[in-house]
Amino acid sequence: MYFKIGDMVTRKSYQNDILFEIMDIDDDVALLKGVDVRLCADSPLSDLEKVGVIRDKEEKDKEFYQKVDDFMHLDRSEFFYLPGKILHIDADKDYLKRCIQFYEELHLQAYGLLLKEENIKDHLETYIQKYRPDILVITGHDSYNRKSKDPSDLSSYQNSQHFKDAVELAREYEKSQEKLIIIAGACQSDYEELIQAGANFASSPKRINIHALDPAILASCVALSPKNKEIDLLNLLSKTKYGSDGMGGIITNGSMYVGYPR
Repeated sequence: MYFKIGDMVTRKSYQNDILFEIMDIDDDVALLKGVDVRLCADSPLSDLEKVGVIRDKEEKDKEFYQKVDDFMHLDRSEFFYLPGKILHIDADKDYLKRCIQFYEELHLQAYGLLLKEENIKDHLETYIQKYRPDILVITGHDSYNRKSKDPSDLSSYQNSQHFKDAVELAREYEKSQEKLIIIAGACQSDYEELIQAGANFASSPKRINIHALDPAILASCVALSPKNKEIDLLNLLSKTKYGSDGMGGIITNGSMYVGYPR
């Protein structure tokens, strides 16, 4: 079968479980990126199977707007609302664009930055000072080496060390987990290390892949929750694609100011 860059495919050896886009082809090997899942992989062309017409990404993302819907039922007759400000740092330009569109649909103030995982720490303080976010998202790509015998060894992960370094730096800048809410990690990240480093929410408790929008879903829900109320943690995590298998965290207050009169 003939394949070209941009084709949508699945891998037969993985029971066609994830939809990928072909990003490059080198001899008989394709470089793949998950369409909905934050995952990069390579595969021999012989293992690929083309996928026919799929729904537009924007159409598919509408399902996730509905998941945030119960955080948006606000009494606008007498009160006014100032949702939290989001700084979203992403190592993937396509996922970043998709997350920023998600924030825009919810009318949230969000700034997006494209930085490779290994470069986030070097630039983080400058951008925190510039944008003064209430919520910081640090994400991109990651993976866990299944051949590793020690899941607590950071060298078993592609980028968890970079995410941890960035979280620790952000926490040096703002120690309070109420004043700066941090959401960190990507597919199969070292959840425990990211939480211990100071993240409020992180991936991935079960070392599974996460959806491209999962960090943005959590950030949006936090931005739309009042500062003086604890967020229902289990309800919040259930908004993400794979629930508490993919994302976890600590009980946190929201970041939205509520004012009166309107």
